[in-house]
Amino acid sequence: MVLSKRVSLWSVEEVLEWVQDQHPNHLDTLHKAIIKHAISGRALLRLKDHHLELLGLEGEEQQQEIWQDLLLLRVQEEINELDDICSECFSS
Repeated sequence: MVLSKRVSLWSVEEVLEWVQDQHPNHLDTLHKAIIKHAISGRALLRLKDHHLELLGLEGEEQQQEIWQDLLLLRVQEEINELDDICSECFSS
C-alpha cells in the first residue's frame, strides 16, 4: 500500500487495507476488532503496545511485528507534519 494520503486521514476501510497489505496473516484476527472499535488512521496512530493484545494479538512476536510497523507509520506522520510546517513557514 502506497501512502498516498496521511495516515491520520485514513478511514476504517483504509486501516483494514493496510493490515491486509502489511500483515495478511493477522487480518482475520484484527478485522472484527478494527470494525468493532472503528479504528481509523488517527486511532491507529494512537494505539499503545498493550492495545494489540486487547485487539486479539496474543503472541509477543505478532505484537512486535505490528508494533514496529505502527511506529514507522507514526514517524511518517511526523515527517508529513514537519513538511507542512516548513511549507507554511517558507510560503509566507
